[in-house]
Amino acid sequence: MPEMIDDARQAGLSALKIIRDGGYANLAVKQAADDWDLVPIDAAFLTELVFGVCRHMGTLDLIIEKASGRGLSTLQPGVVDVLRLGAEQVLKMRVPSHAAVSSSVELAAERIGRRVTGVVNAILRKVAQKDWDQWVDELTRTMNPREAMGVRTCHPQWIVDAYADVLPTDELEQALDANNVAPVPTLVVRPGLMSVEELLEYGGEPTPFSEWGVIRPGDPAQVPAVRDGRAGVQDEGSQLVAGVLAAADAPAGPWLDMCAGPGGKAALLTGLAIRDEEEVVAAELHPHRAELVAEALRGYGRTPVIVADGTKLAWEPVFSRVLVDAPCTGLGALRRRPEARWRKQETDLKQLTKLQKDLLQHALESVVPGGVVAYVTCSPHIAETIEVAQSVQGAEILDAPELLPQVGRPESELDPRFIQLWPHRHGTDAMFCALLRRA
Repeated sequence: MPEMIDDARQAGLSALKIIRDGGYANLAVKQAADDWDLVPIDAAFLTELVFGVCRHMGTLDLIIEKASGRGLSTLQPGVVDVLRLGAEQVLKMRVPSHAAVSSSVELAAERIGRRVTGVVNAILRKVAQKDWDQWVDELTRTMNPREAMGVRTCHPQWIVDAYADVLPTDELEQALDANNVAPVPTLVVRPGLMSVEELLEYGGEPTPFSEWGVIRPGDPAQVPAVRDGRAGVQDEGSQLVAGVLAAADAPAGPWLDMCAGPGGKAALLTGLAIRDEEEVVAAELHPHRAELVAEALRGYGRTPVIVADGTKLAWEPVFSRVLVDAPCTGLGALRRRPEARWRKQETDLKQLTKLQKDLLQHALESVVPGGVVAYVTCSPHIAETIEVAQSVQGAEILDAPELLPQVGRPESELDPRFIQLWPHRHGTDAMFCALLRRA
């Protein structure tokens, strides 16, 4: 008699369908957990399973194709998702192979149809004949070292190459491996609304570099200070680059966060600006993201949030400091957005870099003479970072790393005037920051 399929695996298949249709992994997992009314232990299994599939997908697909002797395009998308879930359990999780195979067969029967169970059973039994390292060795036997590294660390080749352009050779694989380790949630106080000492009463430990952060395992939504707007969720790297702008030498005057959604940096800057008796204007192109900014700022109750296009100068050049947290590929946050590495394409860069240069040029036109602009991306790609920062006219590039004396090796390997943080070095997202002063 067939066994019942547990709700966690049912939810996993639902989440992969949402992701395949363009959804984000974190939101897809939450929606699937809610739809299937999962208890905490099952929700944790779901998160590990789906995030694991998203991280390892490219290599899992190669293994499935090798085991089946056929391309994935010859299989229904739903069958491919079942195979990915099954292969992840067999090769990467603490699930006995027989349980992973049999549960996947029954999942396919229930959600797709009995006609596909033979295929699912045969392929997953073949997958289970080798462990992960054996499969990787077989797949990479005839590859060059760079190609093999992509398979071994589960990254597309263009991302491996992009990391290789900006890192010492002996750090490359370590940096890629760091993208496969889920980060512990990092909280941040809203300066002026609460202290780090107060936030620590909810558990956790202070961040090593940021004076505003707390590393705390568990669901941030369970922290009352997060729910009432006195604290938020923000990677330590994002906290640091916002702090760099606040610490730079600049004239008196209002501050601008030019691409403010979803609002984490705007909230931190607001608290720091109030301390300096200044105000922050938060601008965001998309109305729904502007609402997220207003929600992040609700504890302050005074920061203007406007819907505006940063490439069209919807304001007078009156600002002393401007933050440009530009849209980018997100290659520095792959540990948080595991699906992004397979979704983003190298061809996306041309349009993104044009936008980034336009935003930075307009940011420099938004500050008073002597004003400072922080150009920030959550990407280490040279085309989105150094090349953009060096492309603008009428600006002096400042020494940004000197404003992070507490951080070891914060400077870019290619230009020591720029900040380039890394998960494997600093435990943060791979944030880039350039400081530029208007001539």
